[in-house]
Amino acid sequence: MTQRIDIAKLAPEAYRGFLAVEKYMHDSDLPDATIELVKLRASQINGCGYCVHMHSGDMKKAGESDERLWSVVAWREATVFTPAERAALALTEEATRLADRGEAVPDEVWQQAAEHYDDKQLAALVVSIAMINAWNRVGVATRMVPGT
Repeated sequence: MTQRIDIAKLAPEAYRGFLAVEKYMHDSDLPDATIELVKLRASQINGCGYCVHMHSGDMKKAGESDERLWSVVAWREATVFTPAERAALALTEEATRLADRGEAVPDEVWQQAAEHYDDKQLAALVVSIAMINAWNRVGVATRMVPGT
């Protein structure tokens, strides 16, 4: 696979905007481990090999266990995630698969997340989900090559 174009090079203003949102996310009160779980799960759903490779590698470098990395794809059945992480993963799936659901982001899923995160953290969580979905679309559309 060959990358089609380089967005960072061709649209540097947009790319800097994406990076500013990333800074906001990591400066928020939302745990970095949660942000990375969200990024990995959305990237798996969207089939972005570049992002799956990058975020699983980043998580491993940050000390994430192999068991948790392997379990993200089947998080509902896994026993290695906290209730808060499970709520974040559920919200990630609902907000990523908008067209695949009868009711996009059901109240039950939102309420579950609201039980674990305050409003500022929920805002950061929603922004994190939106941002990784945007990154995934860039990665898939331009055929970014995993590991580069």
